[in-house]
Order: sequence, then structure tokens, then C-alpha cells
Amino acid sequence: MSGSLPGAMASVCDICGKTPGFGNKISHSHRRSRRRWNPNVQKIRIVVNGSPKRMSVCTKCIKANKVSKAG
Repeated sequence: MSGSLPGAMASVCDICGKTPGFGNKISHSHRRSRRRWNPNVQKIRIVVNGSPKRMSVCTKCIKANKVSKAG
């Protein structure tokens, strides 16, 4: 374990390239700490060049029919 958190992964859409957004978490007393907004990325099987492949795709691409699901 090279210092990474369990469950921490690169949440990047393989279709549109959407990445996390970064900003500040602000408490009631207005203390700031860094946070990130991850895109809703799902691992689904899609058809790529006629063969099924498992890829990370954001839900906006799934809703917009940019991918065709396998099976």
C-alpha cells in the first residue's frame, strides 16, 4: 500500500474524459479544507469495435446514449 486510501481511484470517464472537480469544504465556523466532487462513474460492459469491453463511463454519457451496452 503506497499511501493510497482504500477505494480511492481515478474517477475519469473513458468516453468524455470528465474528471473530479476540486474546491473547499467550509464549516459553520468558516474553516476551510480541500474536497473533491467525483463524477458518477460506472463500470459497464459496452460494445467497442464490435466486441464487448468493460469501461468506466459517467452516467451523463450513459443517459445521452453515447455508448451501447453489451448484452
